Amino acid sequence: MSEPGPRNLITDVPGLLVGQAEDGAGITGTTVVLCERPAIAAVDVRGGAPGSRETELLDPAALVQRVDAFVLSGGSAFGLDAAGGVMEGLAAAGRGFLVRNVRVPIVPAAILFDLAFPGRRAWSGEPPYRRLGREALARAGPDFKLGNAGAGLGAKAGRLKGGVGSASLRLGDQAMVGALVAVNSWGSAVRPDCGRLWAAEQALDGEIAPQPALPAAPLDPEDFSACAAIAAGANTTIAVVATDAPLGKSGCRRLAIMAQDGLAQAIRPAHTPFDGDTVFALAVGPGGEGAEVDPATLARLGAAAAFCLARAIMRAVTEAEPLGGLPSWRQLWGHRIG
Repeated sequence: MSEPGPRNLITDVPGLLVGQAEDGAGITGTTVVLCERPAIAAVDVRGGAPGSRETELLDPAALVQRVDAFVLSGGSAFGLDAAGGVMEGLAAAGRGFLVRNVRVPIVPAAILFDLAFPGRRAWSGEPPYRRLGREALARAGPDFKLGNAGAGLGAKAGRLKGGVGSASLRLGDQAMVGALVAVNSWGSAVRPDCGRLWAAEQALDGEIAPQPALPAAPLDPEDFSACAAIAAGANTTIAVVATDAPLGKSGCRRLAIMAQDGLAQAIRPAHTPFDGDTVFALAVGPGGEGAEVDPATLARLGAAAAFCLARAIMRAVTEAEPLGGLPSWRQLWGHRIG
């Protein structure tokens, strides 16, 4: 029977570590997923306002097969510099794609917009993200904080405080699947009529707080009152899903595509013109070209990735704390249960 890994974090997938760093005054931060060994990777981008780095390299037709790390960061386009800080640290450790006698670390990245978070202090001089990338890499380990941490420090989820979330699942054949997400969505993770998480029925026992009961009245499909104010490019949900099953780049691409369904199950509406919804996928097993699992197994892995991502989004929202006058889910709904 399927069950979460021992930490219920993406780091239950062997060979993955996560590090985070924050700028408290700027209410922003960076999250790094470090592959202890280079891993096969791909990406799927569905939002209308993405901000990313090295995504074209992840196309199955591109030369480079493996990546060294992923970066999820606040800071909008400024936050892409965090990947440069991670590259510096990896290069110093001798990591990277070998070109003649030079190694170039491969670090794709995606960003979210937190530059208008209430109460933040704008930096003067050089933006902090290159430094945050170096610090997050140095802190990479198997355990990490959820909620107001890393890329989730200045994140919003509709009109609630967003944050970083993670979840894992061990399948019946012992394959491990995990997800990490930074939720800064325009859409809401909760029903506007009662505050119940959209994906509440997917939570495992004890994974999230008890939920409000469903109201008797039907839901108004045009009720967007729990969504954020409309601002082009001011939102996104960015994520990494991973497995230790042997996949090539095409299999990882399908894993990322299917994982986007978990995003849509947990956030409504998703993939809007205002969001940059991006999902990276990693395979840390002995994969590569020609090493794909059979289609039925790949379908099971993709379903598990969607399941993990939906649960990770819920954990991000329920673990977040109020900040800058923005309420948390627990503040508004957690005390109303029972």
